[in-house]
Amino acid sequence: MDKLLSIEEAINKIEDGMTVMIGGFLGVGTPHSIVDALIQKGVKDLTIIANDTATPEIGIGKLVVNKQVKKVITSHIGTNPETGRQMNEKEIEVELVPQGTLAERIRAAGAGLGGILTPTGVGTMVEEGKQKIEANGKEYLLELPLKADVALIAGAKVDKKGNIHYNKSARNFNPLMAMAADLVIVEAEEIVEVGDIDPNDVMTPGIFIDYIVGGEK
Repeated sequence: MDKLLSIEEAINKIEDGMTVMIGGFLGVGTPHSIVDALIQKGVKDLTIIANDTATPEIGIGKLVVNKQVKKVITSHIGTNPETGRQMNEKEIEVELVPQGTLAERIRAAGAGLGGILTPTGVGTMVEEGKQKIEANGKEYLLELPLKADVALIAGAKVDKKGNIHYNKSARNFNPLMAMAADLVIVEAEEIVEVGDIDPNDVMTPGIFIDYIVGGEK
């Protein structure tokens, strides 16, 4: 199966109302060209699962500014005042999740788990509406898996079967999200032939990747 697509073909697979995971940490490791194409297409009412909403001028932040997001599930919004403004004006729903819990909920979806147990949030407002489970004399919250219709991730070097190498901290949430969505699209800085990435440097196996875009480097 040929996994190479144009960005336009990839964007056509994303529809209004979908739940979309987007990799990155304050824009580092985010598939910026795909996000820009989403803005150009005007896809709306998206539920975004991401570590953060970046800044108004970068990555996911631009989707928020353009009012294409109805809900965001994220660990923080503090670097994007527009997200806070829309939340206060009830223009967008924000579900804040502790960062480690967010990562583990995504990982749980990818691993087919029913959820994770964490002590984070016990005794705080985070526990509202959640099941508490006691194990070995300690209370934990049951946090359910987070899955998406589409995951949009970014890799530094990607071969034509979708094996990915990330550059330094750009790895962040990308490998987890690649396992937790029905459809996974990777934006590559560089597309190489199969075998050009040392197997020891493959951080996401191609089996998790449906389509590859980019590669202009």
